[in-house]
Amino acid sequence: MRGQIILSHGSDSGPGATKISALAARAEARGWRTERPDFGADDASGYASAVTPRVARLRAAIAACDAPPVLVGSSMGAFASALVSLEAPVAALFLLATPPAIPDCPQALDLRAGVPTLMVHGWRDELCPVAGVQAFAERRRLPLLLLDDDHRLLASMDAIAAQFDTLLGALA
Repeated sequence: MRGQIILSHGSDSGPGATKISALAARAEARGWRTERPDFGADDASGYASAVTPRVARLRAAIAACDAPPVLVGSSMGAFASALVSLEAPVAALFLLATPPAIPDCPQALDLRAGVPTLMVHGWRDELCPVAGVQAFAERRRLPLLLLDDDHRLLASMDAIAAQFDTLLGALA
């Protein structure tokens, strides 16, 4: 086994979500162990109220790993994955459709400096306008792949999978 990957779904979704499932299968085929926490109970309390329990759940999952894991997140899962990197060691971040802020949440998007990070976002993201994530990536000098897609990024799975493979290859 190469290492551990924790994949976090977005709000109004689940651990069997299309992108998360596809990326987990891809990683497993390459010898990585994967874990997909279910944040459904956390999300039931609303977006802002879900952030703290999601981060706590991720922190506990990281603590159970033998080595710092790769965190993959989509939307709210990306937001929580980035935030937990401030508190726990992670090998890398692969962030999809990341909101730069959650309404009514006092914590804005942030992540630990020096963690290998790739952000992927849709030009036509109707929930998280591209300008916010562009500004975040620019301030941090992070790689940001912009695709002609919407928030779900389902039309871009081939491009996302290729970038994921590149990230995992760099870590192997």
